[in-house]
Amino acid sequence: MADPLSDTTVAIFLAQRGTEEVEFTEPKEAVENAGADVEVLGTETGEVQTVNNDLEPGDSYEIEKTFSEISPEDYDALIVPGGAVGADTLRMDEDAVGLVGEFAEAQMPLGVICHGPWMLVEADVVEGRTVTSYPSLQTDIRNAGGEWVDEEVVVDEGLVTSRDPDDLPAFCDKIIEEFEEGQH
Repeated sequence: MADPLSDTTVAIFLAQRGTEEVEFTEPKEAVENAGADVEVLGTETGEVQTVNNDLEPGDSYEIEKTFSEISPEDYDALIVPGGAVGADTLRMDEDAVGLVGEFAEAQMPLGVICHGPWMLVEADVVEGRTVTSYPSLQTDIRNAGGEWVDEEVVVDEGLVTSRDPDDLPAFCDKIIEEFEEGQH
């Protein structure tokens, strides 16, 4: 059987600081194991350190391309990991927010977990959508016109969201499924 994502290129965001390590590594590994090519995007290229439980230092990973040098047309899907500081940092980057908006506008599949939905709010793409996130974001999502639900994984027309690292197995399974389906 062929890998379900063998002809798929996935972008994954990595903040200069504060991305939750397992929310970066596990989805990345899952789509790679399903055959996808994955490129790590950030504000600037080079090594950055992730975190564990938002406070403890994690391992370092390489950002391959900057947000400003790519186009959504180069990719088939996007993953936005969480981490409170990482997601908060990313939502202050106009290029990163713009890319999330462009991916959503093009109806490309998105996988967004934990605090990552702040990017969806900032990109103004949650209105009329059902999403989940880390519980502290529910007011932000509702204020942006989205319906927040407390579920392990939620799929809304190619947008896959989950609450926290405990949801990673279900999240990873669903992003592979949705990324295989492609644009919605």
